Amino acid sequence: MNKPKIVVLGAGYAGMMTTKKLTQNLGIDEAEIVLVNKHNYHYETTWLHEVAAGTINHNRARFMISDVISPNRVRLIYDSVVEVKRDENLVVLENSEISYDYLVISLGFVTNTFGIKGMEENAFFIQDIDSCQLIREHIEYQFAQYKNGEEKDDDSLTILVGGGGFTGIEFVGELAEKVPQLCKKYDIDRSKVRIINVEAAPSIMPGFDKDLVTYAKKSLQERGVEFREGAAIKECKADCFVVGEDNEEIKAGTIVWTGGVTGSPVLSKSGFELTKGKVTVNGDLRAPGEDNIFILGDCAWVMNEAEGRPFPPTAQAAMQHATTCANNIKALLHNEPLTNFVFDDKGTVASLGVTDAMGTVFSGTKLYGKSAAAMKKVIDNRSLFLQGGPRLLLKKGKVRPF
Repeated sequence: MNKPKIVVLGAGYAGMMTTKKLTQNLGIDEAEIVLVNKHNYHYETTWLHEVAAGTINHNRARFMISDVISPNRVRLIYDSVVEVKRDENLVVLENSEISYDYLVISLGFVTNTFGIKGMEENAFFIQDIDSCQLIREHIEYQFAQYKNGEEKDDDSLTILVGGGGFTGIEFVGELAEKVPQLCKKYDIDRSKVRIINVEAAPSIMPGFDKDLVTYAKKSLQERGVEFREGAAIKECKADCFVVGEDNEEIKAGTIVWTGGVTGSPVLSKSGFELTKGKVTVNGDLRAPGEDNIFILGDCAWVMNEAEGRPFPPTAQAAMQHATTCANNIKALLHNEPLTNFVFDDKGTVASLGVTDAMGTVFSGTKLYGKSAAAMKKVIDNRSLFLQGGPRLLLKKGKVRPF
């Protein structure tokens, strides 16, 4: 008798943890487990802004999947997912096809430009390791070119960041650390470099506690970050954002868009019903109308029934999706009842650079400054520990002194 085949698509937070939990939940004879991922490595999505700013090396933010998931226990396929043919229980990959009995879709996000003219063509995106390396290299190139060029264009040293949400603010926090280092390296006056954050909403960090937002803004402004709030971006040109009713042009040598993400395009290609690019899943994390397909992480809206809106799509939530999903697949295999996802909110902390952060932990306790920065490192290290145990934590963990 053939063992049931469980196929997990994507090795982000949700996919890695689901695979790991399945190997813990199920005996080797109970199921065949397959993990499909584009690359042979996993990267910490919540560290990408640091890679983009150049405050950590890109290799620090990633690790080999086979170091954490044993290829003897899980079949690892490195390929890109093209489409899911639900009627046939088949996943189409770029180079092959794979059948499944149970499917977990955790393919992460792609950048959403919300149709802003020129954004796709002219801005950099904090999307994956490669895109972030490009940003880092481009910023440094602007400094080197300014230093060595005949004509000095101060605008070329301006770094323009579109979007004042979590990623945008964490990114400008890292830039505030990196820019003085680059100025020293290339002997450029710090006052010539501008870091400008542009947000359409009336305030940066919409949805965050006002005290925390005030703290973040003051901290970043003191380190040279400028904010343009209530400034809708009409267009992104090669050298500027066009904002506001009067079509003001904000010139820059580096333009980075962090204003939004949406679920993997594989979802729409596979015919799932989408709301803002994601599938609104059932309480047990299955796709509506599907008995054997689970959708997790940035591909899913998981509803908070008490508040009538989705839980925030964070790494913390994605890793918790994994536990519920793995338990429910085991339940399906054993003809047991499934359980609904319950979010255990441990808080949210936004980094504002190496030694500064702000956020809430546990039941809403506010943290600021160095204590928040220390908590942020605890959160990052916990993620590594959950995925790869003490060995991975020792290898990749954040133990930077203040």
